[in-house]
Parts: sequence; structure tokens; C-alpha cells
Amino acid sequence: MACRISELVIDAADPERLAVFWSEVLGYVELSREGDGSIEIGPPGTGFGGPQPTLVFGPTSDPRPAKLRLHIDVNATDRNQDAELERLLALGARPVDIGQSGAENWRVLADPEGNEFCLLHARIRPA
Repeated sequence: MACRISELVIDAADPERLAVFWSEVLGYVELSREGDGSIEIGPPGTGFGGPQPTLVFGPTSDPRPAKLRLHIDVNATDRNQDAELERLLALGARPVDIGQSGAENWRVLADPEGNEFCLLHARIRPA
């Protein structure tokens, strides 16, 4: 038996803002709120322990480090990459230059707090 990722915990200056953004990006719903201001989001109908990891946004006042050592990759499920890019930008993502050559088939974006993530080219089936 092996482990699997059940949740990703992300420090956030504004957990509410990131929870709303990532819920829209992933089609997740709010699962819980903790007394410390943390908000957990996950797939509707399954939540924690389901086939996809949940995301927990925990409040912090610490400044963000220069470059994160982990980032999220996403793939469109029901449209092509260009259409999904337009949707993500409308939700508040912004393009980020981290030294890519321009020949990549993925797009580097940042969420509303500047956390980098990539929109990959391949479309995958919904979970």
C-alpha cells in the first residue's frame, strides 16, 4: 500500500479570495471553515478523501517567498487550451514570465496572490 495526496495546504494572505478563485478554476465547493480562518475546498459530492485532493487555504501574514518550490498544473476538461486560458484570465489569473522560451505548449499563470501555476495543453476527461 502506498500513500496518496489527500490535500494541499496553501498559505494565503486572503484565504477567502483564493478559495473563491480556485473553486471557480477547479469546479470545487467550500467544504469547511476553521476557527483560525482556514478554508477547505474540494470536489462536490466527495470532499476530503475522494479521488482528487482538497485544497486548504490557511491565513498567514508572512510575506510570500520569492519562488515557490511547488506549483499546481491544471488541464482543461471541456474546452481547448485557448478557451480555458480566456476563462482563467477572466477569473483573475494573470500571465507570468518565469523565463519560458515561448515555444512551450503550456501557459504560466499566477493566481490572485501571485502563486504560479501552469495551464497544460492536453485536454483531459473530468474525474
